[in-house]
Amino acid sequence: MSPQQPTEKELLETLLEPLLEDIQFWFNRSVSLLESETMPFFSRSEQAQLLKKIKHHQQEVNTAQMLFQATGKQVGVSPTTLFEWHQVVAECWSVAKRWHQTKNNDTISPN
Repeated sequence: MSPQQPTEKELLETLLEPLLEDIQFWFNRSVSLLESETMPFFSRSEQAQLLKKIKHHQQEVNTAQMLFQATGKQVGVSPTTLFEWHQVVAECWSVAKRWHQTKNNDTISPN
């Protein structure tokens, strides 16, 4: 007997819901970091632009999550949009990595 295939709604709940939560988690962490720290590898303008970009995508994800809930978890997100959000998350990871490396180098370097 073959296992029953999940419905589209079950797939959306299983895959999309945690994915959106994960994206929001990384956007929230990045906003917090960018608002509380000065990145020595960015100009103030570059840091402000990145923060603005993340907040814009954060609002998009928030809207997608609200629509997902309001429709009984029956609305998806286009792959193009998910890919764009993922690219921004990857950029967030890169900035966080660079920040931690810079911070560690400052701590380790002799005076």
